[in-house]
Amino acid sequence: MQLIRYGIPGREQPGIMWQGRRYATGAFGSDYNENFFATDGISRLRSWLSPRLGNLPEVDPTERWASPIARPSKIVCIGLNYADHARETNAEIPKEPILFFKSTTALSGPTDPVILPPGSEKMDWEVELAVVIGKRASYVPDAEALDYVAGYLLHNDYSERAYQLERGGQWVKGKSCDSFAPMGPWLATPDSMPDLGNLRLWLTVNGETRQDGNTSNLIFGIAYLVSYISQFMTLLPGDVISTGTPAGVGLGMNPPVYLKEGDEVVLGIDGLGWSRQVVTRRPE
Repeated sequence: MQLIRYGIPGREQPGIMWQGRRYATGAFGSDYNENFFATDGISRLRSWLSPRLGNLPEVDPTERWASPIARPSKIVCIGLNYADHARETNAEIPKEPILFFKSTTALSGPTDPVILPPGSEKMDWEVELAVVIGKRASYVPDAEALDYVAGYLLHNDYSERAYQLERGGQWVKGKSCDSFAPMGPWLATPDSMPDLGNLRLWLTVNGETRQDGNTSNLIFGIAYLVSYISQFMTLLPGDVISTGTPAGVGLGMNPPVYLKEGDEVVLGIDGLGWSRQVVTRRPE
C-alpha cells in the first residue's frame, strides 16, 4: 500500500495511491500522524479500504503533493553510511553510526521548491532512503527491529555545507533550513517494497546524473539502525530515520559544486517514486 497526502500547506489531507492515481481517504477520519501509526492505523486503513476501493473520490491532478506523513516528533539522520560517500569527503569509515538531527520544520512536499537560505553559497543535495517508525521503539533487539517499521520514503537531505561544517557546533545547523527535508511522493508499506538490500538510488541536477548508488552498499543496514538508535532514544510512531546518501554529492566533487537559484534537482529510489525540487530564493 502507498500512502499519500495532498493539499495546500497547513491543510493537507490523507489519501492513497491506487492503480497509479491518487484517491482521498479523508472519510477514514485520520491523518497520517503519530496517533495513526500508534493505533495500528495501516491495518485499520486496509480494512476500511477493502469494501471501498473503486468508490473513493479521486484527488484533482492539480493538487499539491504533500509529505506523505504529518510532521513527526523527530527526524534522525545517519551520516557517512555509504563507504563511497565517506571516501569522497575524505572521512574515515565510521565504526558506529553517526547520528544527527534534522529539524521537523524542514519537512516539505516532494515537488515543493527548495529555498536557498539568505547568503548561502554551499547548498548541497543527498538522495536518501528514509524509514518511518510504526510503533514505540525503545531498546529494540536487532532481530525484531523491522517489526517496528511502518514504511519507507524517498528523502532529499539538503545541506548548507558552510552552516554544517564551518560555523561550529553540530551538523544540525546545515540540515534544518526551511524546505530542506522534502519527502515522498508516497510512503510504501513494507509488503509493497522490493528487496531493501538492493534498491537503486539516483539523483540528477539540471539533467546531469550526480548520484547513482544502491542500498547494497549501506555500511549499517536498516534493522541495525532502528535497533541502534533505540538504545539512545525512544523512537515514536511516525518518526523518521534517514539512512544516509551514496557518493556524488556536491561537496565531494573536485572542485566542489553547489546549488544555485534556478537549478532543478530530480531524484528517485526503486519502489518509492521520484521527486523534483527547483532551487528558489526566499522572498523578501
